[in-house]
Amino acid sequence: MNYSRVGRVERTTKESNVLVELDLDGSGKVDVSTGVGFFDHMLSQLGKHGLMDLTVKTEGDLHIDSHHTVEDTALALGEALRQALGSKEGIRRFGHAWVPLDEALAQATVDLSGRPYVIHSEPERMAPMIGSYDTTLTRHVIESIVAKAQICIHLQVPYGRNAHHIVEAQFKALAQAMRDACAFDPRVVGVPSTKGIL
Repeated sequence: MNYSRVGRVERTTKESNVLVELDLDGSGKVDVSTGVGFFDHMLSQLGKHGLMDLTVKTEGDLHIDSHHTVEDTALALGEALRQALGSKEGIRRFGHAWVPLDEALAQATVDLSGRPYVIHSEPERMAPMIGSYDTTLTRHVIESIVAKAQICIHLQVPYGRNAHHIVEAQFKALAQAMRDACAFDPRVVGVPSTKGIL
């Protein structure tokens, strides 16, 4: 590899100010602050286990709730990911991971396809909140990343009881799958697609 795979996005709306910087070929250094503690914890898992250096600074309208802050951060993250992937030449393209967290198990499969698509499932009757994080937002985070990054993610939790474990296992599994999909394969020449473009 003879170029850096970094992305930097600043997103400003009436609801939030977001800065995301990421380096796909980092060491897992994270500096995350959104004002939503559990979401910070999840983004830190994404960076650490995906081995991407990740900086996130978000100021949002938390006096309303966490929705806009989480959504806008995820949109910026997806856009930064798309920037960092560049032409996608030489990458593996596909990634898959199973990650357990105590009683919860998550499966993530990623295709850096250039086409946005999400399949997401998790156990029903989860606790509605983890701190100030609305647990229904997890699917929306994935949808927002996918929309901007133009990738395909299948993320499923076949079982689990504790909401914290269920959500965290998903972010760790996604991190591992993304790490594999973004990795370079020396045998891949050009873009890994018969279409010649991703």
